[in-house]
Amino acid sequence: MAKYVIGDIHAGARALTQLLERAPLTPEDELIFLGDYLDGWSEGPQVIETLMKISKQYSCRFIRGNHDALCLDYLKHGKAPELWVLHGGQSSIDAYKKCASAQIKRHIEFLEQLENYIEAENKLYLHAGFSHPKGPGEEFHPHMVYWDRSLWETARAAHELDDQSSWQYPERLKLYKEIYIGHTPVQRIGAATPFRASNVWNVDTGAAFDGPLSMINTETKAYWQSDPLPSLYPNEIGRKA
Repeated sequence: MAKYVIGDIHAGARALTQLLERAPLTPEDELIFLGDYLDGWSEGPQVIETLMKISKQYSCRFIRGNHDALCLDYLKHGKAPELWVLHGGQSSIDAYKKCASAQIKRHIEFLEQLENYIEAENKLYLHAGFSHPKGPGEEFHPHMVYWDRSLWETARAAHELDDQSSWQYPERLKLYKEIYIGHTPVQRIGAATPFRASNVWNVDTGAAFDGPLSMINTETKAYWQSDPLPSLYPNEIGRKA
């Protein structure tokens, strides 16, 4: 049995299908999705349908991303903050206008059941990060685990500090053997594949923009990628912010 982690999908259902076909998955494997299933390309509802389908084929766990929380608020209460609309939310608004109420209800139920983070075998899986030195369970504002960027910034700053016993090494990073996140595309640091800084693996390879969707094996660190999303959606522009 292998464990795989999948980065931010951002409504790219074609990329998700392609990635699942390319990876050497077996029914015994576990898949952990790091969130941000919606907002960006045009097929957010199709992504949710695919996730629900594959959860019957594999052992799947689904983490909540900030875009999932924002879209859920829209689906339940009609709330559409301007910043959300500008940062990918409009694609979800447009897509869900074409969906039947029964389908929207199923998707609301799916989004409500997402996990904020997963701790297993001295590893942590979450969408964004945490700031509390004792871990995400101690965060004063629970929603920060799908908004925080300071963990990734800290991991990058500490990357050259090999000795974890050093007083300089961040306490947060000592809590887990490995941490897997999405939320911040690795293209911002000039990378194109899942990237490790200190003990933090960032699996967001920019599928919302011009990058591919990625999956990584947590033991071997082998990874698989879809084609870049613009090539799969040639008539769309994806997210620009």
